[in-house]
Amino acid sequence: MSVLENWGLTPETLSSRLAAAKVLVVGDVMLDRYWFGDVNRISPEAPVPVARIDRSEERAGGAANVARNIASLGGQATLLSVVGDDEPGRALEALMRADGVRTEFRRDASISTTIKLRVVARQQQLIRLDFEDAPSHEVLADSLDAFEAAVDGHDVVILSDYGKGGLAHVTKMIEAARRHGKPVLIDPKGDDYAKYAGATLLTPNRSEFREVAGSWKGEEELVRKADALRRELALDALLVTRSEEGMTLFTQDGALHQPTLAREVYDVSGAGDTVIGTLGLMMAAGLPMPAAMSLANAAAGVVVAKLGTAVCSRQELFAA
Repeated sequence: MSVLENWGLTPETLSSRLAAAKVLVVGDVMLDRYWFGDVNRISPEAPVPVARIDRSEERAGGAANVARNIASLGGQATLLSVVGDDEPGRALEALMRADGVRTEFRRDASISTTIKLRVVARQQQLIRLDFEDAPSHEVLADSLDAFEAAVDGHDVVILSDYGKGGLAHVTKMIEAARRHGKPVLIDPKGDDYAKYAGATLLTPNRSEFREVAGSWKGEEELVRKADALRRELALDALLVTRSEEGMTLFTQDGALHQPTLAREVYDVSGAGDTVIGTLGLMMAAGLPMPAAMSLANAAAGVVVAKLGTAVCSRQELFAA
């Protein structure tokens, strides 16, 4: 029996509900640039490989990848973030427009849009170069005002924290969203989760959760630590993604585990974006959290078989 059949859904009914679902995505965006080539020799200048580049690609990363996953699944995504007043910012906006995502970008002339440049040869990443700046306080304040104006027109809010400074007002955003009666899903960063208190759901991966809660031995201790964190932060739920072990949803009703559905793991980068994007969209479409998790797990199994930051289409999800 398929995931959809388990929850009494058909592709047709779910597609209709997804098309009407509106998700507001807020957080750190970045432009992922890939330079592809080949390596045939070592540099005479230093003991490093020489990559001869023959093509390049640009993809939307961070919160932008969350939004494009939502759009790829047939939902309505609005992306609110801060970018530089520069060429990468305009390139990112064009990518979002092409993917059917509505953008609410605040431009900060004092910073450069975050870029992650990867050099890839023979399917192996040789190096990654990061270019990034923290947004100014004035632009962040403007973003908070824009958030207040936009939140009521959406069904679910996703806050995607990549630690780049775009969610400096995350506590106020949570308060505003809950005041408007909107669920708030957060992909957290760092070891200070107090700022996320009051959210509906957090989605740390295994290593991120260990950084906050400490290590554990066995499932019983994991459940205790997850439940303690959930109660401490007044969360409705906590979803821990566990790589090859699948993912586990912790609520006041207990723990619900889903084994991984990935047939082949090629690249896990961006998988967390797919998980929270799918989860938020399914909740916006009215699905209960366990059903949304099942579909998010299936979507993650699709994207890890692709190279780089990727998306899962609605057709791929239904096939999975």
